[in-house]
Amino acid sequence: MKKVLLFLYVTSMANHVSAQAEFPETEISNEHLQVKLYLPDAERGYYRSTRFDWSGVIGSLEYQRHQYFGNWLEEHDPINPESISGPVEAFAPIGFDEAAPAESFLVIGVGMLRRPDDSAYQFMTHYEIVDAGTWEVEEPTDPADGDAVTFTQTLSSEEGYAYEYTRTVRLIEGQPKMVLEHSLKNTGERALETTVYNHNFFIIDEEPSGPNIVTEFPFPIQAEGRGFGDMIVARDNQLLFKQTLRGDEYVYTPGVKGFGSGAEDYDIRIENVTSGAGVRITADRPLEKLVYWASATTACPEPYIRVAAAPGEVFTWSLSYEF
Repeated sequence: MKKVLLFLYVTSMANHVSAQAEFPETEISNEHLQVKLYLPDAERGYYRSTRFDWSGVIGSLEYQRHQYFGNWLEEHDPINPESISGPVEAFAPIGFDEAAPAESFLVIGVGMLRRPDDSAYQFMTHYEIVDAGTWEVEEPTDPADGDAVTFTQTLSSEEGYAYEYTRTVRLIEGQPKMVLEHSLKNTGERALETTVYNHNFFIIDEEPSGPNIVTEFPFPIQAEGRGFGDMIVARDNQLLFKQTLRGDEYVYTPGVKGFGSGAEDYDIRIENVTSGAGVRITADRPLEKLVYWASATTACPEPYIRVAAAPGEVFTWSLSYEF
């Protein structure tokens, strides 16, 4: 394995980018999966905004000629907070409410951001990055032989927040399985208490969201929200589309209900029943909340978990994707 230290806001990663590549990237693979990942880079990276974690952004994942992720927007803009691909995670901000205008707050996986005014936090706002810490990427010396990439962000702030955040994207040998391993070590003086959710952004075989996309849970569900009842319905333990979404149509519920307090309910299956490609997502932590959103181009179960690490503590969690 080789290690690369990324000092953000300084041009780097030259050893990882071919002359043809638009963004810094790497690849991992096993007998079943071929995965392209974008690398964190504040000047040339695929994603340079402030909503989502910069580590391990998956540009594509192929299994048995089926494709699961890709660009869901017509045009990609690295500074657009929602212009991203793959099973990406977002942490709720820490310290935003207590920060005065021009003071800083924290979003793990991004860094210390500046609060511009008295307005409430908006995830669709691109905030000024005050300190993005440093990123270290550990990847195979020969990507063709590799099965994992590890990203580590280290940050220490004047506000008392400090941490070492590690995210590893690992392919399991001999299986069509990807595991996202996380570790958050609190090295500061203040507690780190937040939630994190995975947006997922599935684009299974590049087909529009519609009756071909079925999402299933291990418990009977209830769900209400935009488009529920006419465009999509919650039936037994499934979310079923009644029509194909077109143009700017979308469906959204802020809370799929029915799950319990155990990690066994973090068990989500989404399948393109037309092409036969699907994925099962499980975790070793219980659900805090479960959101569902879909547009014409992507279908997104969004499971949340709670994250808490007192000074000196380490909090870990793991997500598994079986394709």
